[in-house]
Amino acid sequence: MLLTRFTSLIGLIVLVTLASTGYGQAWAAGAPAPTGSGVVAADVAVETEAARTRFKITLSREVQVQTHVMERPDRLIVDLPEVSFHLPADTGRKATGLISSYRYGLFAPGRSRVVMDLAQPAIVSAVRTEPGAFSGAVVLVIELAKADREDFRKAAALNAVGATSAAAESAIAKAPADNRPVIVIDPGHGGIDPGANALTGAVEKDIVLSFAQTLKKKLETRGHYRVVLTRDTDVFIALGDRVRAARAARADLFISIHADSISGGQEVRGLTVYTGSERASDADSAQLADRENKADAVAGVEAGDGPDDVNDILQDLTLRETRGFSHRFAGGLVGELESIARLNKNPRREAGFRVLRAYDVPSVLLELGYLSSRQDLDLLMSEDWRGKAVSAMTVAIDRFFAPRLARQGAAAVLP
Repeated sequence: MLLTRFTSLIGLIVLVTLASTGYGQAWAAGAPAPTGSGVVAADVAVETEAARTRFKITLSREVQVQTHVMERPDRLIVDLPEVSFHLPADTGRKATGLISSYRYGLFAPGRSRVVMDLAQPAIVSAVRTEPGAFSGAVVLVIELAKADREDFRKAAALNAVGATSAAAESAIAKAPADNRPVIVIDPGHGGIDPGANALTGAVEKDIVLSFAQTLKKKLETRGHYRVVLTRDTDVFIALGDRVRAARAARADLFISIHADSISGGQEVRGLTVYTGSERASDADSAQLADRENKADAVAGVEAGDGPDDVNDILQDLTLRETRGFSHRFAGGLVGELESIARLNKNPRREAGFRVLRAYDVPSVLLELGYLSSRQDLDLLMSEDWRGKAVSAMTVAIDRFFAPRLARQGAAAVLP
């Protein structure tokens, strides 16, 4: 029997710590550990034996589990109640048996998810629990077996789940009707989808969320706008749901915030502003849009064609007008950021980002910089630089809405 086991040292430390503290006493007594949902994942192991692969995750208590497989690419999806994952940052990156890699995180409020990329077609042959190292702890075992393509395809069709994120619905605050412009800020990625990674361990989803929260606070102090975040916590939201959130809020401006990374590209850096287009302005933009458009697949969600496909002449005319506003705002944004940020060699670009598909909402995608660039990363982690960038963006937004605010006068600034 060939047995390959990768055990998390940090997970073991967590287990020992839990056992020696009040957490451990509660765990030993059979009570849940005092975290948000009461469930802690403290260790993961992957074992291979002949044609089978076993994924084992140590949990503080038993939970209900749902699994299903998906094609293009081949993945196994494991849905759980909300779990606090106490695992090393690089967990899941090493291929073992039928699993080429896996990732985990919050998928929606109250729900966590593990997504396993499969090295070849495989189906779940068994799901069971085994006793854990401490009283009350369990090891959830998910066993995978090789399958031929046709059987895998049938399983994927049978188990397909229309998994849209409920988080988007809660993103739109119920606010009193007023005439102020509505700005929707969209921190990219989140939850199970971390986005780009820096060598320091910093991840895109955390950087852009912090930046978006700072921008929201700055704009709200102006009193001119109603500001909505598509997410204000570390939760996954599907691309289509982000667009739907903007339209449900009747947004007058949509700003999606990201921070890219490029392998072996320390010299590639700078801020870039994108607008939506069926045809990318250059090959690099096309590749970036392709990567960003796969965010749903990363989280194990079927990517549809999007909620805002233009299908009549009226929508087409609206789209043209909307893109004109998008271009105007993008140009103004670049102009304001130029004095405080290092701009990309081509700071104004276009590409077919799914998140910019709302035909009736002026939309831009802002890449703050490259996490693969030490210089960009230092700026992104600097509170002083973030403050300057947010101030410059606020000026660009004020100028974009100045004609409307002038027409509406005091009514535009009163809630």
